[in-house]
Amino acid sequence: MVENARTINIVASLILIIGIAYILIPLYLTLTTASHSYEFMLQNGLVWSIGDQFLVNIRRIFTETSIPLQMLNSLAVAVGTATGMCVLSFLSAYAIVYFNVRWAGAAFALILATVILPLDMRFVTTYQVASNVFSPLNALLDATGLNDLIAKIFGAPFHGEWSILDTRLGLIAPLLAHGMGTFLFRQFFLTLPKDLFKAARMDGAGPVRFLFDILLPLSRTSFASLFVLMFLSGWTSYLWPLVASSKADTQTAVVGLARLIVEDSAVPDYPLIMAGAILVSIVPLTMIALLQRYLVQGLILSEK
Repeated sequence: MVENARTINIVASLILIIGIAYILIPLYLTLTTASHSYEFMLQNGLVWSIGDQFLVNIRRIFTETSIPLQMLNSLAVAVGTATGMCVLSFLSAYAIVYFNVRWAGAAFALILATVILPLDMRFVTTYQVASNVFSPLNALLDATGLNDLIAKIFGAPFHGEWSILDTRLGLIAPLLAHGMGTFLFRQFFLTLPKDLFKAARMDGAGPVRFLFDILLPLSRTSFASLFVLMFLSGWTSYLWPLVASSKADTQTAVVGLARLIVEDSAVPDYPLIMAGAILVSIVPLTMIALLQRYLVQGLILSEK
């Protein structure tokens, strides 16, 4: 048994080493590419040695590209998405678990449907709504015939128009339609004692006080874990920001990196692109490093 265990440990260690190398080698090549000049790369191609042009390429990111401004957009989108998701998920899970509502199960099933159908699968209809937020209301008024009544009374039918494309609100709002946060909080609430809510009511605490004074402090780790996950999701989101923003000053950093590849260029400026990738990666890596403990604790406590 000891020999078998030792063999298993050796094989597991080899697999782990291979996995680490599989992750670290591309990162190292990114760093080496970012440390050379464009002319050096054209002459020598991909090299393993570290050059002396890293700071020069970083300076070019700030002077020749819109990546710094786009990083601010990414930060606004990531923080807005994470904050909005935490608040909405916490309140929806609270209502589903602690209120005896007949349609709570159906509502939870509809919320989970957003996990099965993510934004990448419905971005066409999402784009239609974002181009005119009032389009569902306009269609409802036309279908029910209320617009004819409005036209008789006011002389013209109602037709609202409000586009949130090329705005930070337009980048954030569709990302909030995801049920993972509600599922995370619901699972955590189910691990709490069932009589906790009744005991709070007996002590004179209403639903609002129970929410803020008891449930919210207990959910700090779940809040932290969900905030980190949604922050990373908002920061790395690509397809929706690519569709919803057409201006450089409203695009996110991930989209900006892709825009650095000039189509009419025979060889893209990979040192500049890799320097931008390193700069853009600093924020999510810092977030993971600072909140890694809360991320693990929140996910573990949410299991049941």
